[in-house]
Amino acid sequence: MAHEIEMVDGVAQMAYAGALPWHGLGTEVSDDISTDDMMKAAGLDWSVTKQPMYYMDDLGEMGEVPGKTALVRSTDNKVMDIVGEGWNPVQNQEAFDFFRQFVDAGDMQMHTAGSLKGGKMVWALAKINDGFTIKTPQGEDTVESYLLFSNPHQYGKSIDVRFTPIRVVCNNTLTLSIDQQVDNYVRMGHQTPFDAATAMETLGMAHQKLETYKEAAEYLCQKTYTSEQMVDYFNQVFPSAGEKASYKAREAQEVMHTQAGAELGEGTFWQLFNTVTYMTDHTLGRNNDNRLQSSWYGTNANVKKKALELAVAA
Repeated sequence: MAHEIEMVDGVAQMAYAGALPWHGLGTEVSDDISTDDMMKAAGLDWSVTKQPMYYMDDLGEMGEVPGKTALVRSTDNKVMDIVGEGWNPVQNQEAFDFFRQFVDAGDMQMHTAGSLKGGKMVWALAKINDGFTIKTPQGEDTVESYLLFSNPHQYGKSIDVRFTPIRVVCNNTLTLSIDQQVDNYVRMGHQTPFDAATAMETLGMAHQKLETYKEAAEYLCQKTYTSEQMVDYFNQVFPSAGEKASYKAREAQEVMHTQAGAELGEGTFWQLFNTVTYMTDHTLGRNNDNRLQSSWYGTNANVKKKALELAVAA
């Protein structure tokens, strides 16, 4: 199956703690690994620099391209992209340093790190010691919290730091967003140097929303639905342009009783919401890489936000 993990000399540029990733690639590491060792294990101990670009005129003379520079990787002189003079690269070391104080204090453990698209997208994911467990009539349902740092070496892409809750029983990424006022992520462009302090401050506000999210999850776990409400919910999450339900809404009705952890909170809106997160993370999209990126940053992230808001408001 296709994947976008970068390969260098036949070695996947990725490291992981815990279960083997779906694509079976990467270097396994212990869950108490340091940030620097994680960066090295994932093959990310390289930097990028901006180098001048040149052209040859009709007379065979060389001239420098004004206002443009090449973003070059230190290990192999690969040109990652063409950027402007005011574009500020953020080094992989800065991304891992962002995690250092949390990991050293024992508040987080490095979980996964790697590079996609030939090194143009570098990410690091750390598990936070701050999740919660919902008690349902059928058993306990645990949600763990992670911090994701995405560092693009690509023009037009922003640095992205966000909290990502994951439901353990099915490995679904959920969403902390219950309203439009405060999001669970920080995005920073490359026009100014990366400001770790601002990112931490903003994420601190989002981090407080985990308790609010827990309350919403417990509420949904007690909120039962009728058949009519179930159909209406999926039709709103996955709307159709015509009169008939969309194929996604029909698929949701088919998998709601068979998805991993379907029995936990069965008959409640927690089950309906988790059906949506199961689909966005495991069935929708061209492949697993496409689903992963869409679930974190793209269309499916917005679908999950909408699904949570509709479930709470129903």
